[in-house]
Amino acid sequence: MTDSHTHSHPHSHLPDDPVLRVKALETLLVQKGLVDPTAVQAIIDTYENKVGPQNGARVVAKMWLDEGFQAAMLDDPMPKLQELGYYGRQGEHMVFVENTPEFHNVVVCTLCSCYPWPLLGIPPGWYKSDAYRARVVREPRKVLSEFGLMLPEDTKIRVWDSTAEIRYLVVPERPAGTDGWDEDALAGLVTRDAMIGTGLVQRPTT
Repeated sequence: MTDSHTHSHPHSHLPDDPVLRVKALETLLVQKGLVDPTAVQAIIDTYENKVGPQNGARVVAKMWLDEGFQAAMLDDPMPKLQELGYYGRQGEHMVFVENTPEFHNVVVCTLCSCYPWPLLGIPPGWYKSDAYRARVVREPRKVLSEFGLMLPEDTKIRVWDSTAEIRYLVVPERPAGTDGWDEDALAGLVTRDAMIGTGLVQRPTT
């Protein structure tokens, strides 16, 4: 028996898997001439390969190698970021905070999900979650432990609250055993989580 209310809209044929749904919607929009596939690919390429954590990683690596650059970035990073082209929407006002053996920094946005897109790309889902935004301020050590980051008890934790006016980026400590490494090699070690403060930079064991 056929349901008289059955209809055949495009969304009723979309797959359940989110990735496949997005691809199906993209294909449908392209077929209808509503989206230019070249423009879609350019946007994806920008956020995956140009505007992403590798931008921040390169800045961190340069700071590890160049004391003058490091001092300038910790004082006022905006002039250097503009020179490098890592500047724009969601990254207009940056502050860099440096990890040391005594202090560990972690970043959150308690009101929404303010995040330095030009340096770190699109924020991860957990960064935008209510649980992270509320808990990391109250119990940062416990939250970091849930990320697998176990800090020494005598290491003090500083929590920085990003806003629409100011966004923060953590400069992780350079791992031991990387003397003589060039900027590319060092940048390859720096992760997004380390620049948020929920991880550390580790030197490969092999």
